Amino acid sequence: MPWPSWPFWRTTSPQQDNDTALPAPLSKAKGTWSGSLNARDRTQYTSAQTITFAVLTSATTLALYSLYKSYLRRIPGADYLKPSFFRRRSLFGYVTSVGDGDNFRLFHTPGGRLTGWGWLRAIGQKNKNGKRRIGGTEGTLHVRIAGIDAPELAHFGRPGQPHSREALEWLRSFILQKRVRVYPYRRDQYDRVVCTVVRRRFGFWKQDVGMEMLKRGLATVYEAKYGSEFGNSEEAYREAEAKAKAKKVGMWQAPGLVSKMLGKTNKPLESPREYKTRMAKEESNDSSDQKGKTKS
Repeated sequence: MPWPSWPFWRTTSPQQDNDTALPAPLSKAKGTWSGSLNARDRTQYTSAQTITFAVLTSATTLALYSLYKSYLRRIPGADYLKPSFFRRRSLFGYVTSVGDGDNFRLFHTPGGRLTGWGWLRAIGQKNKNGKRRIGGTEGTLHVRIAGIDAPELAHFGRPGQPHSREALEWLRSFILQKRVRVYPYRRDQYDRVVCTVVRRRFGFWKQDVGMEMLKRGLATVYEAKYGSEFGNSEEAYREAEAKAKAKKVGMWQAPGLVSKMLGKTNKPLESPREYKTRMAKEESNDSSDQKGKTKS
């Protein structure tokens, strides 16, 4: 007897009930149950996206290390300057002390203010008490200004030359506790780095320190036969010295009226090179005399 067709009931025929599809039997699992859990899909390591990311990360790391090593690593002394550095690169730093009319101490600050020197990173070396000392020599480069020779100060028992104090005071006022850029050429016999020194003023105006001293008659062109370094400025340096002589400024000036009244005469100028040669000869003669007295 067929079922009554009540409202909202779905009616089916016996044939439709028999034709209802049964679920497909489960396929036989491959391998064991524990093996399927320990299986690893290694294709993710060889995908194009993974390889590209690894290559870019490695290249960026190497590039940053090369940038740091070449441009951002601090050079604390002349021993850390490689021969390949001379005549090819420059150093930017802070002048911590000026000991003579043509040399000073430079604290290398790679990157300058952009890398935090002076506001995030302190300038100077720490002493035993943990305080930073700016005027010390430790951790600094001893720089010799290239192409010039300033009058010699009194030291090692030698008397000072005229205008030596003026040259020292001017150099201190111009570069001490200032930031300069140096272009190294070589190391001299006193382990100093011979450099052209440039100070930038007002952000764009570059001034060659050696040239400025020659213009003011505070130095002569370097005259030694060995070790002369000028960069590309030898001709310009000699022209500046000639103009200073013509203007009679600095060491080239003639004695004034008061000086003449005090007995000073217009003696020929003894250059720093001539002074060093004379002092070396006198010391050699004194040494020979001492040896002769000892033998007698």
